[in-house]
Amino acid sequence: MRVVMFGYQTWGYRTLQALLDSDHQVVLAVTHPRSEHAYERIWDDSVQELADKHGVPVLLRSRPDDPGLLDAVREAAPDIIVANNWRTWLPPQLFDLPPHGTLNIHDSLLPAYAGFSPIIWALINGEQRVGVTAHRMNAELDAGDVLLQRSVAVGPADTATDLFHATVDLIAPLVRESLDLIASGQARWQAQDRSQASFFHKRSVEDSRIDWTWPAEDLERLVRAQSDPYPSAFTHYRGERISIVSAAVSRARYGGTPGRVFIRESDGVVVVAGADARSGTRRGLVVRRLRTDDGTEHAAGDYFRTMGGYLTARP
Repeated sequence: MRVVMFGYQTWGYRTLQALLDSDHQVVLAVTHPRSEHAYERIWDDSVQELADKHGVPVLLRSRPDDPGLLDAVREAAPDIIVANNWRTWLPPQLFDLPPHGTLNIHDSLLPAYAGFSPIIWALINGEQRVGVTAHRMNAELDAGDVLLQRSVAVGPADTATDLFHATVDLIAPLVRESLDLIASGQARWQAQDRSQASFFHKRSVEDSRIDWTWPAEDLERLVRAQSDPYPSAFTHYRGERISIVSAAVSRARYGGTPGRVFIRESDGVVVVAGADARSGTRRGLVVRRLRTDDGTEHAAGDYFRTMGGYLTARP
């Protein structure tokens, strides 16, 4: 089949590479210009460079209504469009243009976690599995009929970085198998159960700010979800912003006020957590390692030389 690919960053790069390695012909690649958004400066393998290397015509566009894009896709005469990590909604005149429509590759197990940063949100929320879905694009974002899904288990110590590497490796076999099923006429599409759908926005600085009224279990997952090279979960101590690099849930239960720097435990320092921490029934967050705004990393026991004081959302 003749394929036009829409994609960006490493997800788009892996998709284009899978197409290039398949029996299908890539006739055009469409990608975004480089961005300064914090989450788009990481995992930023270049679709443009890969397309250029293999002699595939490539267009840099920000939006689907940018001048000439629809005409260029029409002239490429694709049998199918394959999209992965294209940052804006595609209109019907594009996604319905090829005979086989548009196959979208999304890094969640749809219908849950449609939208943006699904692995990070899923890890924060304690999901047991994450994965990748191949589905037919329609007028509602990430809502079309599903062809294939592949998943991996979330381990108790997994970070968002670990899960990125695990799920990005699912893209190539998923793309190749999906296209072969479509080309052979063996594709079996399954409608999504929209009652189970959830949709998440892009992450920003505000989403990494620690709220000490969250239970320690949720905060520990937030720290793992904001692992390097993602922007770290952060808080403030005596007016200084600090990033929490490594943390654990305490063995003992601690009572008091959320955010209180309380006591040493194991290899870290316990911070009281949970909206009902006053009851003494909640576990605290053991901060193991942190990073100050100058980029220096510290063991928590070295940074918090005396107990007391509070970690706060703002200076």
